[in-house]
Amino acid sequence: STRSPGRRAAGAAIMADRDPGMAVTGDGAGPILDQVDSGLILLVFLAFLFAWALNRVRRFFKLTPLRYAGVMVVFIVVMLLLWGQEQIR
Repeated sequence: STRSPGRRAAGAAIMADRDPGMAVTGDGAGPILDQVDSGLILLVFLAFLFAWALNRVRRFFKLTPLRYAGVMVVFIVVMLLLWGQEQIR
């Protein structure tokens, strides 16, 4: 069934009254995507890219699975520290 725009707007107004963090912004993405930091999304992408590249050169550096995991943990911690420093400013 299709809802009329008036009913949808009324429903959004009721939700906004219940929880101010749930206000509809008009893009339809929802409240969670409106609050996600684009820098954090970039860091997740860089972590996957780094893991892929490290996996490609793993034999050259003779990395065991434990060392590979250690390098990834260090990379993620350093990136989160850099992201955190940027959030403080």
